[in-house]
Amino acid sequence: MIYDTLSRKGLTPGVRDAHDHPQPEYLIDVRQAVKRYESAAGAFTALKGVDLQINAGEFVGVTGKSGSGKSTLLNIIAGIDRPTQGEVFVGQTAVHLLRERHIAPWRGRTIGLIFQFFQLLPTLTAIENVMLPMDFCRMFARRERRKRALHLLEQVGLAEHADKLPTELSGGQQQRVAIGRALANDPPILLADEPTGNLDSQTAEAVFRLFTELVVSGKTILMVTHDSDLARQVGRAIILGDGEVIDEVTSTRRPAVRGA
Repeated sequence: MIYDTLSRKGLTPGVRDAHDHPQPEYLIDVRQAVKRYESAAGAFTALKGVDLQINAGEFVGVTGKSGSGKSTLLNIIAGIDRPTQGEVFVGQTAVHLLRERHIAPWRGRTIGLIFQFFQLLPTLTAIENVMLPMDFCRMFARRERRKRALHLLEQVGLAEHADKLPTELSGGQQQRVAIGRALANDPPILLADEPTGNLDSQTAEAVFRLFTELVVSGKTILMVTHDSDLARQVGRAIILGDGEVIDEVTSTRRPAVRGA
């Protein structure tokens, strides 16, 4: 079902020929990814041959010390950055081979991005921020976009704040708007980079519960976090150290879902 969704969204650039290749075993498949950066101070290797496979419907956490390569890993999966070596597949799309002009439209339909500092446009209201991805990717009929954005804000508990600017919202409310924006085009995958890092513990738990509900509804989430308590609650935690996977922990604890 998840691959039918990817196909319906027109992910043709860089897609492997379905007649020549079987359906991919994993929704996200990172193979021996290396990422090196060159600077005036010299070369720095952020990822050193990382392998990561994620099934559709998984909730996976990535944790590790600062500089361990967590954000770089998310960036190469999202196509924000390219691996120096190795391969990155999302469904049947070879992300590392996508042409520059195809990356943003592919990402807009396939991946919802959530950041630590929200990155909402300050001059747009909450509902206008949520509508942006739909406008950019020309998803849904124009007359349907505001209605869908309002529905998403209702899902994250902010419908009554739809016409407020980000400066009129708390940090937790802004993050919920950002989650609504990430869901705008109904992407199968959410990539969250320290989504609770700028929130108090109570609000962070509320955001985590929302993520859990989204996984139950069929989304696949890869979340970078420094919060070891949250990392222990996801289905699987990948621990990075100096650009390498140094451990992997599968949780036997099922996160609580509101109303359960």
